[in-house]
Amino acid sequence: MDIFPAIDLLGGRCVRLFQGDYGQSETFYEDPTVPALQWIGAGASWLHLVDLDGAKTGEPVNQGAIAAIAAAVGPDVKIQVGGGIRSRDRIKALLDLGVTRAIVGTVAVEQPELVQEWCAEFPGQIVVGIDARNGQVATRGWLETSAVTAIDLGQRMAAAGAAAIVYTDIHRDGTLTGPNREALRELAQAVSVPIVASGGIGSLTDVLGLLSLEPLGVTGVIIGKALYGGQVDLKEALQAVGPNRLQDVPPDLGQSAFA
Repeated sequence: MDIFPAIDLLGGRCVRLFQGDYGQSETFYEDPTVPALQWIGAGASWLHLVDLDGAKTGEPVNQGAIAAIAAAVGPDVKIQVGGGIRSRDRIKALLDLGVTRAIVGTVAVEQPELVQEWCAEFPGQIVVGIDARNGQVATRGWLETSAVTAIDLGQRMAAAGAAAIVYTDIHRDGTLTGPNREALRELAQAVSVPIVASGGIGSLTDVLGLLSLEPLGVTGVIIGKALYGGQVDLKEALQAVGPNRLQDVPPDLGQSAFA
């Protein structure tokens, strides 16, 4: 299972929000290249970047910070970026910086036909972010809630050719209370593309609990606040869920020791 250390960008700084609330932000680093190099030094092969300003405005506000991070970590590190990506030009600009995958969210709800076009033009590089509040998809930096369900959108985007889906439970995000495993299970069973879990990771036990969903298609996990607060040690987590882990957890059939 892949681990994606999260770097959320607000005004060029590395921050974390609580349940997506822009009024409840905590700054961890003024220079976001510092945690990027820290996570790569701990063994991460992926970084997950979010332009929080862009998610709200639809404009690439933190493009400079993203470019600085890509330059700092080098071409061997894979980077996925989300937040306000609503045009082909923005996708192309990010990929030209060396970004591996672009995550689209709002546009998947409002203009799904565009996402299908982008998936065809940039195969394997378009990821759909599904951010859900009580099962309904939220858009525009989580400021609006649509009538679309997470499962319906996931099935539509899988059919459109999305490389993966990042699923975030907004009520869990930044809370350290654990991921919504039931919602992840339902989505993984409903779609045919890999799922990356996001929101709520607060301990190594939370990370290990996702291993039982890996056979269903949950192939990655994004960790943010728990890394910055020290609740999860990245090196330990990478060893626990990586290819050299000692044992696997049996497939989740509805109940598990980690539920």
